[in-house]
Amino acid sequence: MKKSAKIYIAGHRGMVGSAIVRKLQTKGYSDIITRTHEELDLLDQTAVNAFLQNEKPDYLFLAAARVGGIHANNVYRADFIYQNLMIEANLIHAAHEVGVNRLLFLGSSCIYPRDCAQPIKEEYLLTGPLEPTNEPYAIAKIAGIKLCEAYNRQHGRRYVSVMPTNLYGPNDNYDLNNSHVVPALVRKAHEAKQRGEPKLDVWGTGKPMREFLYVDDMADACVFLMESESVTEGLYNVGTGNDVTIRELAETIMAVVGFKGEINFDASKPDGTPRKLLEVSLLKGIGWQSQTPLVEGIRQTYSAYCAIGAGLAR
Repeated sequence: MKKSAKIYIAGHRGMVGSAIVRKLQTKGYSDIITRTHEELDLLDQTAVNAFLQNEKPDYLFLAAARVGGIHANNVYRADFIYQNLMIEANLIHAAHEVGVNRLLFLGSSCIYPRDCAQPIKEEYLLTGPLEPTNEPYAIAKIAGIKLCEAYNRQHGRRYVSVMPTNLYGPNDNYDLNNSHVVPALVRKAHEAKQRGEPKLDVWGTGKPMREFLYVDDMADACVFLMESESVTEGLYNVGTGNDVTIRELAETIMAVVGFKGEINFDASKPDGTPRKLLEVSLLKGIGWQSQTPLVEGIRQTYSAYCAIGAGLAR
């Protein structure tokens, strides 16, 4: 990408989108286009078409999505499938219509079968049933991958899809009803410490294993792929190649936050997928790998959480 290229980031106020903006600015890209939801409703096909027709960006990072944790995915199933399908269909089709040749679509590792072999390779897509609690979201993301593949094959576009593992970092969502496990535990541990509580409540048994990637590493991978002239299409897993149990994650967060109590596991709550570790050799083979250790990423995440004011965390 030329430093003067016009680059549109859809979803720039989200955790991943804002990290991509930071990465591009750090690398000297000067023409970055963003729009808030109030300025552009990505569910409105006519508005999206008009916006891209007017701007005609050279590159498009599709980081906009309706996201949430186990609870939100399981309860708001219709919202998750409808909104994500509409956002990706509107943007990918309109991008093609106005001549955007390079687009990067952000998916999710939940696209893979619930019980597939570990670590998970890109080729395992569509080889088995999905995790029931987030199936609508996963189906929408699979559709986005297939949209990119279809426009590449029919129209010669260079649309790439990336499948991140569990992400965390600055600008995350700390709403306990809709957040993922890392921001939820950061907030819970902080508030438990402030109140002097003896225990930290954690959903599930603590036994499931998860892989966690710091969001600035994810942004670095996205920019790396868009800058690479050799990457013209395909699906790439983005992760660390290492996983930990939820118990180990909770203990790490407690240590960083400084909470000295015990963990209370609520086994009545769902664990979700037993294990989810991505095989990342494909991306590593073309020259990229993560740089931020989990404990350092948690430190930076907690620092960002405290900086915005714990009481103001959304």
